[in-house]
Amino acid sequence: MQQQFGVGVIGFGGMGSWHARTVALHLPECYNLIGSFDICPDRQEAADDTGIIAFESREALLSCADIDLVVVATPNDVHKEICIDALNHGKHVICEKPVTLSLADYVDIQAVAEANGLLFTVHQNRRWDPDYLAIKELLDCNKMGPCYNIESRVHGSRGIPGDWRNMKQHGGGMVYDWGIHLLDQMLVMMGDRRCLSVYAQLYYVTNEECDDGFRVICKFEGGTDFLVEIATNNFVCLPMWYVNSENGTAVIHDWQMNGEVVIVQDWEKHDAQPIQAGMGITKTMAPRTPETIKSHPLPEYTQDWEAYYANIYDVLANGAQPIVTHAQQRRLLRLVELIFESAEKNALLTWE
Repeated sequence: MQQQFGVGVIGFGGMGSWHARTVALHLPECYNLIGSFDICPDRQEAADDTGIIAFESREALLSCADIDLVVVATPNDVHKEICIDALNHGKHVICEKPVTLSLADYVDIQAVAEANGLLFTVHQNRRWDPDYLAIKELLDCNKMGPCYNIESRVHGSRGIPGDWRNMKQHGGGMVYDWGIHLLDQMLVMMGDRRCLSVYAQLYYVTNEECDDGFRVICKFEGGTDFLVEIATNNFVCLPMWYVNSENGTAVIHDWQMNGEVVIVQDWEKHDAQPIQAGMGITKTMAPRTPETIKSHPLPEYTQDWEAYYANIYDVLANGAQPIVTHAQQRRLLRLVELIFESAEKNALLTWE
């Protein structure tokens, strides 16, 4: 029979219960959901209603011999404490993002995991988002030629959620919330290319304590500028992805994958008829004639939310390599520190 790993969840809120549903409903042959613990009585009741054990304390959950893997889905500021506690109880650990609020804290957890010979990794589920994978494929296959500009953004208009995510003491704010996702996507997409400089702006439109939006521009070796933008007070949304390369442009407007790829077919036909542009005319900005460009559909991907947990199972059962690595997460947390420093100083910072 296939080996099965017992799972316990600490923090049974929105993401904690999502993890529970994922392992229980979609991967029952790999994982056995044992139970959870949450400091909120209503979440304890919710766990009990699902038929799993609602442990009376964190210690009780971590002492359960049937649990091999612990998922940490609590507010950000207590991730380090709980991860180290779980590792010292002999449990493998998946931690929700952002895994820690500093690079130094991450290094501390990693050291404990390595000393105990246990898996410690981070839930970066948006590496499987279809929009991200479509753009990554376009860049990887060099279909549009050398890329010089990438814009990745998520816009909303409801402000920061009214829970701990709007409290600085708990690690709230959009850099740590949606930003961690998009910044992780950016670094994976850029691969081994060095980030040369970082410039960031944070916004506090609806919340004085935590950033409710930000813009960061990272310049990578090879000549690619990468803009990452999160906004929670935008009532007209810009495209989620906008990519400029030497021979084409790609755009994705929304999560429904509305968008296109337009690629030049003929660079030789330069002639254009001037068009009326406001109070003047322009030949420079006149549209291309149809025979010189071609529109292509975006690459298609189906959602595969279980792929992350499939990899974790392969790591635990077969000794495979984790898709989300320590080196990647250390680089991500270093970038986050540079973003906060750049915004505070209003300065362009080099990675070194």
